[in-house]
Amino acid sequence: MNKAITDGVLLMPPPFANGLGVYSSGDGTPGSDTYANAANAAFVPADQDFAGCLEIQKNASTTKLRYMGETPMLPGCYLRVTARIKAISGNLPSVRIAGFAAAAGGANVAGVVQTGDAVPLTSYGQIVEVSAIIGTGDRGGVDMVWGRQALYGHFGLDLTGPNGGVVRVDDIVIEDVTQVFLRDMLAQVDVRDYGAIGDGTTDDSAAFDAANAAAAGRHVLIPAGVYRLNSDMTFDTHVRFEGTLSMPTEAVLLLRRDFHLPAYIDAFENEELAFTKAFQALLNNADHESLDMGGRKVNVTGPIDMIAAVPSKTSYATRRIIRNGQFEASGTAAWATQTTTSQATYDPDNATRLDNVVNVANIEVGSVVTGNGVGREVYVRSKNVAQQRITLSAPLYDAAGTQTFTFRRFRYLLDFSGFSSLSKFGLDGIEFQCNNVCSGILLAESGLTFTVQDCFISRPKDRGISSHGGGCQGMIIDRCQFLSSEDGADMSDRVSIGFNVNANDVKIRNNRATKFRHWAVIGGGSSIIIGNHFFQGDTVNGGVRSAGLVMAKPHSSGVISANYIDNCFIEWTNEHDQAPEFNSEFSFSALSITGNTFLSGGVAPWFSYIVVKPHGAGHFLSGVSITGNKFRSISGNIDRVERVDTSFADLDRGRFKDIEFHGNSFHGINTSVANPLRLRHGEASPSQTWVIDTDGQLPFGGRAVQVASVTAHGPLRNGNNVIQYETPYTDPEEGPDRDQVHLHWGQAVKGTVNLTVRLDN
Repeated sequence: MNKAITDGVLLMPPPFANGLGVYSSGDGTPGSDTYANAANAAFVPADQDFAGCLEIQKNASTTKLRYMGETPMLPGCYLRVTARIKAISGNLPSVRIAGFAAAAGGANVAGVVQTGDAVPLTSYGQIVEVSAIIGTGDRGGVDMVWGRQALYGHFGLDLTGPNGGVVRVDDIVIEDVTQVFLRDMLAQVDVRDYGAIGDGTTDDSAAFDAANAAAAGRHVLIPAGVYRLNSDMTFDTHVRFEGTLSMPTEAVLLLRRDFHLPAYIDAFENEELAFTKAFQALLNNADHESLDMGGRKVNVTGPIDMIAAVPSKTSYATRRIIRNGQFEASGTAAWATQTTTSQATYDPDNATRLDNVVNVANIEVGSVVTGNGVGREVYVRSKNVAQQRITLSAPLYDAAGTQTFTFRRFRYLLDFSGFSSLSKFGLDGIEFQCNNVCSGILLAESGLTFTVQDCFISRPKDRGISSHGGGCQGMIIDRCQFLSSEDGADMSDRVSIGFNVNANDVKIRNNRATKFRHWAVIGGGSSIIIGNHFFQGDTVNGGVRSAGLVMAKPHSSGVISANYIDNCFIEWTNEHDQAPEFNSEFSFSALSITGNTFLSGGVAPWFSYIVVKPHGAGHFLSGVSITGNKFRSISGNIDRVERVDTSFADLDRGRFKDIEFHGNSFHGINTSVANPLRLRHGEASPSQTWVIDTDGQLPFGGRAVQVASVTAHGPLRNGNNVIQYETPYTDPEEGPDRDQVHLHWGQAVKGTVNLTVRLDN
């Protein structure tokens, strides 16, 4: 910055050759004496050193020379006044730069320094240069700090010391030297001043450390260039990147004052690299609990291996969050699914293990497994190449022996599978734009309370969120959107799944999902699934529908409440059971389905909203509550809202226990069901045995196991039409399907009764 250049401010006094009438022997103020025609001064036009100059004889204790022009003092502008002088004869005086600080109205500003340091003249003919810097701010190197009151100055010099000596003074120079203070004015430290080269190969780590140490709160400037840092670098102050950094994978860059993704993008330019280095810093310091992506989009050309960014760690258990940004997949080659087929042996006694796995080294951890007797969403949790062994995320229900399995390893935008454990980690306000070329998130092998909140998982090719182990323990998915890439496909052609879990205690709340094969496969227990809207319809008239929610653990201890379950159904299975027939374990039990809205349209009449699918014989329902739900079918009725899928086995209805199925509403449903079932039955002709059919109104094809109550509705009469006061006894489980009740009276009677029938004990 130079005011003479940028603003046209006139700083330089005229040369003495133009006349001495503008040079004062006083303070330079209007009306003060000048050197024009002064007895002790004269202009010398041809001095051998100075050309034109002013010759002065010192005749006062302080002989002054001041330019009478008003040199402006501007905030942020620093002036240097320079004079060259030599002694000619007589006593040798001292010389100093001096000025008059003028406030509004021309008054002197009291209390400010108005002279520089005095320099003695020690010999005749020797040229001595004196200078001083004047400015409004108190900065290092400023000789006269005048503050904001000084509006202008009259500058020159003083001669002090003994009188009588004669000196010659070259033309006074006043120049703008603000550039000397620019670094302090901009609060900036340049790494080049500390030895940084920026050639991309020289290790500039020491220079960066020195600049950071010297900054003392000022910004550090990284000018244009590529700066190689071979070791960790921590900046304690703000950093401005004009150039870029190059660092080895293991080296950590920590920007303590600028810990957000845009700063790392400035540092590395490459968005993917910047994100991995920012993530690395997040897990390698205690200063920040979250990484703010600053609303930036990261263009991702291949799966981001999260453990590769932090090779020094295998697990992490301190709360960390990544928030506020977008990942978008681009390209196709890097996202190709690796498919491997391999022969292996399964022994149900080692429920989550495959042995004698051929070519086990070629099978990737995190692959989904398919084959005969393999349930949905079974993954490779780990492998042991030396022992030719694979550990699975869940048991297989009917795969004993040796067979060929298929292993498909999907590619994910964020792949945490390299972590042996990752706990208290969260993703908040992020959009995963999978663009039908990749999947979204693959969790760590184990860990607690992974959280995905306010995120969009858009158009995943195969999976939205996958858990290949126990990294989903206590997972929370809250207020997210799962947007399928298969919206235009018929249900039967869809293959993508929103997410799966293997462990317990997940909370799935207030999400929205569109047209997946399945939105969720829940392999753990004690799940809370509340307030979600998921729908999976298509345009096929009378078409089939897939399960929106698959509950793969029979003893659920789960809650499914206040959801909008649209053109899909809840499927409850035990497909992750190595011995799927009932033995001594808990059977299908402890599940509450309460207050949900179920809707379907244009479906086949055998479609149902709640389907139990046992994979082995002997199972039953126990402790199941299905209450307060709204069931509605449009564009054609369906037969019933619940059923048992007997593809593998049926339920043992004689063992049903503690089933509550009531308070629900039915619209467009041919057969409404309840337990307890309240019936009204009338006999027009006297009969001693009344046969009462439940007409399929007991849920899940249940038997009429007990009659909880019988009450006469009006009088009972015999054949003579005389009122009888009778109490019957009951025979439950009558008829070929054991769904009838027989009422036995002491005599033949007719009339009407209200009775309550239960399918359970």
